[in-house]
Amino acid sequence: MKKTNAVLFSLLMIISSLAGCIGGEEFDTSDLEKEIADLEENQESMNQTIIELRNENEELTNSLNEKNRTIYDQATLISSLTQRLQDLLSSGSDDDDDSSDDADDDTPAWLDASDAGYTYASNVDNHRSLMKDLCDIKAAASSDGGYDFAEAKNVYMNGKNAQKDDGSYRTLAGFAAVAGKNHGYDTYYGNDGSVDAHIMAALDGTGDFEGTSNTVRYQGIAKLTANLGMVAYTIHELNTAVAKADAGNVDNDSGAPHNWDEGWAFFHGPDEDYGCSPAKVMEKRAADFGTADENGVAATFAATEAAMVSGLAALQASDADGYNGAVETILKNVMITYSQAVLKYTSKMDSNTTAEKYQAEGYAFWKTMEAYAAPHMHDGCDNSVLNSVMLMGEINASTCDAFIWAQHDAEDDDDYMCYNTVTHDVSDEATTEEECAGYSADGYMDNYAAKMMNDVLDLTDASQLGTSYDVAPWLQPVWDYYGITSDDIGSMS
Repeated sequence: MKKTNAVLFSLLMIISSLAGCIGGEEFDTSDLEKEIADLEENQESMNQTIIELRNENEELTNSLNEKNRTIYDQATLISSLTQRLQDLLSSGSDDDDDSSDDADDDTPAWLDASDAGYTYASNVDNHRSLMKDLCDIKAAASSDGGYDFAEAKNVYMNGKNAQKDDGSYRTLAGFAAVAGKNHGYDTYYGNDGSVDAHIMAALDGTGDFEGTSNTVRYQGIAKLTANLGMVAYTIHELNTAVAKADAGNVDNDSGAPHNWDEGWAFFHGPDEDYGCSPAKVMEKRAADFGTADENGVAATFAATEAAMVSGLAALQASDADGYNGAVETILKNVMITYSQAVLKYTSKMDSNTTAEKYQAEGYAFWKTMEAYAAPHMHDGCDNSVLNSVMLMGEINASTCDAFIWAQHDAEDDDDYMCYNTVTHDVSDEATTEEECAGYSADGYMDNYAAKMMNDVLDLTDASQLGTSYDVAPWLQPVWDYYGITSDDIGSMS
């Protein structure tokens, strides 16, 4: 009995204690709420870390692919040299062989007759070898290469892999710096060797790259050489091919088909060096925007390759409509690719840790397309009263002078608007007659949307970092000009 009473007494004490906890004042949950908030903040931070680790993993994967490619190339060379040694040993000596070596016998096995689905009509092996220079430049300038910008510059200026018959080397600089090339970059930028000027700024850390980090310079070097440099090369060769065909020179070895072959050599290059080419960018951006087929082939690449194949046949047949149409298709898909790239990297500039890297990538991709995009982007009218610019499409100065303070509704004396009599646009910002009068011809700003793009991608302006930009409205007129649809661009994942 005493034992039972003791148990009952203990239970009463526990119940009494619980009653004190649940009764009376409301239980304070502030500590728990703070803990939950801290956990949520920690989770957000961990999510950001995961994203950054994924980006690092992508870079490491690319680096591994480059090293694997180098190993493959070395293995191929060893195999070739071993075979030649065996042939020499089995045949005695060179003195016993009356036949001379054919030049093609020295061609590496990986330089076969085609790259991807394009078969060359002429010998452009030396041009194809230039793609290895891009790979070597990228490797030297990378963090794994110790940010060896001097070596990257040496390969760029002096060449390394594309040796000519006279012992000299074909170089990227030799093309980029020379005047009179058949592309639109020099005309747009207003100086000869404009492609070289952009690349050299990244290599030397001058101009647009003045005072920038090693990371930014690496991105500039790697992506300007592979994209701006090689796309300019490609456009030059395609335009030269068209000019030769128009003049009647369609000889495979010396005429239009040869230049057309060179275009593919510079855009795609050997299959083994595809990872360093502009064509690879098509694959990457299609994966970003969901514009690849079930096999991972970019719609842009498929269209470009098909145009290259059909364009070659059209050149050989002197079919002007065919080869001109092929050039238009190629340029359109180049614009799709680099639009996707600019959209991606300007949207990622809000990163706390890698914004400058993304800005540098966006910069390089924008420079690749700027000369062919900016002339079709919106011009602007600067309002001297409001100190703001209204995008107006492709206009001239007189359009900015055509704003009037007009009555919208004749029956409403208070219903006025700032109306442009040329474009029929209405300024939402100008809400008074005085503000409307702030528009004039003096405020005309040519290529203003392109200027805004350059401001966002100003590598020396840290204030641009930390913001996610949607530049699609600036690029829409470009897409309209080239017949690019929303389906062509896709949606970024």
